[in-house]
Amino acid sequence: MLLNISSPSISHRNPHFLSPLNHLPPRSKTHLSKSHLYPNPSAFPNQTLRNRASFGNKSPPHGERLRLRPKALPGIDLGSFESVLEATAVLTAIIVVHESGHFLAATLQGIHVSKFAIGFGPILTKFDFKNVEYSLRAFPLGGFVGFPDNDPDSEIATDDENLLKNRPVLDRSIVVSAGIIANVIFAYVIIFVQVLSVGLPVQEAFPGVLVPEVKTFSAASRDGLLSGDVILSVDGAELSKTGPDAVSKVVDIVKRSPESDVLFRIERGNQDLVVRVRPNKNFDGTGKIGVQLSPNVRITKVRPRNVPEAFRFAGKEFMGLSSNVLDGLKQTFFNFSQTASKVAGPVAIIAVGAEVARSNTDGLYQFAALLNINLAVINLLPLPALDGGTLALILLEAVRGGRKLPVEVEQGIMSSGIMLVIFLGLFLIVKDTLSLDFIQEML
Repeated sequence: MLLNISSPSISHRNPHFLSPLNHLPPRSKTHLSKSHLYPNPSAFPNQTLRNRASFGNKSPPHGERLRLRPKALPGIDLGSFESVLEATAVLTAIIVVHESGHFLAATLQGIHVSKFAIGFGPILTKFDFKNVEYSLRAFPLGGFVGFPDNDPDSEIATDDENLLKNRPVLDRSIVVSAGIIANVIFAYVIIFVQVLSVGLPVQEAFPGVLVPEVKTFSAASRDGLLSGDVILSVDGAELSKTGPDAVSKVVDIVKRSPESDVLFRIERGNQDLVVRVRPNKNFDGTGKIGVQLSPNVRITKVRPRNVPEAFRFAGKEFMGLSSNVLDGLKQTFFNFSQTASKVAGPVAIIAVGAEVARSNTDGLYQFAALLNINLAVINLLPLPALDGGTLALILLEAVRGGRKLPVEVEQGIMSSGIMLVIFLGLFLIVKDTLSLDFIQEML
């Protein structure tokens, strides 16, 4: 799984996650296995993430709503075991919804399905029901739906009209796109439930950057920063109330100043103080001080007065989050040289989700909604190993008057994409793991 945990510094929008949840299918089977890309799960209201912060630019009816996004000082903290489980459960639920979309679209059309798997790798448990093998696999970060089309052990005749490969273009297109549609619907349902249950957060911004937490034995703790301090300026640079710009300014100065004094002018209650902090050197040579940073905001909740207003709130929120995902994706493709270093994998996704769960469980609503929306948007891209790549091949077949590409060519295209995603995913898993706080402390 790949994840982009921060958009370029010039962006005021929520960044996005690139997260392929992939499974490399056996060559003798036909699967819908793909890479899923995710938006920044940190666009969560009323949320402060350790060493991260930002906001979006969509507004609810009664105020300015700021969304926080990861803007990191180095280091990823998995936090408590319970929060990790909550984040993993959200991620797994999204995978189940996506694969269920493919599965239902096939079975409701009478198309043969042989496997439904959640996770990838070794099978932990499985059972058979109506000629379909349902399995739970060791790594719950992906999934696939298997079809018996090219299975040499299948008892179904190769010319059976209910094999996926023998169905018309429209039927196959419905099956391939159903996972995307399922995630879009699920995202809207999550937002609607959020609107009804906890309401939409509205935040009023104030100058400076809030320090919600100072890590024990960190540079900040050693040199006198306290939880609840508001940083008004850093090395003489005043901090405005524009959220991510202010946080980015603090982050950038700290990262550029390993083992060099940084002057913080802070507000502590009614006091205006100057604190000198010397950042420790991180394993990658950047500075770190061990604090949470978030925009200095006051938060209230807006709840709908009736059901029609709830639909209107949910619709606006859904469109706002979708716009942020699209903007973040555009930033990644058009500024890839700047954003490549921000791409992370499944470890980082779970770490960010765990921080959300630990800080405020309400944030899990937008965490889940954003992952669903980004998964849907990214899977529409006409790239190998994505649903959009499969749809592109089906469209090419339609343009060619129903003549399919040679099987070897089609398998080569899809296999190359899957292998690229797997190698990239393995690289990012290692990178994310090395960024975990307890790993950094051992280095």
